[in-house]
Amino acid sequence: MKLIFAIVSNDDSSKVSKELTKNRFSVTRLATTGGFLMAGNTTFLIGTDDDKVDEVISIIGKHSKKRTQMVPSSASYGVGMYTSFPVEVQVGGATIFVTNIERFEKL
Repeated sequence: MKLIFAIVSNDDSSKVSKELTKNRFSVTRLATTGGFLMAGNTTFLIGTDDDKVDEVISIIGKHSKKRTQMVPSSASYGVGMYTSFPVEVQVGGATIFVTNIERFEKL
């Protein structure tokens, strides 16, 4: 048995959740915040059999799209002067971790 942690953008989380439950995977959703952009994410916890891991990852990948976004950045010019300028970064997609489960109980 495996536990999958999937961190997905809030923009894609509803579609990912809907598709996972439609395919009969039990899903727990947690509201999380990314450290770089401080943007909202959803972290999914999915427990599944070893042979279903690729199916889960495929569903998440199909419904988590990468996109670019302009974010403010700042540069220092030495004497306490700062300026802000936009920087293009890639956001979205999914970050997925798969771990082994030694024991599972549903009480």
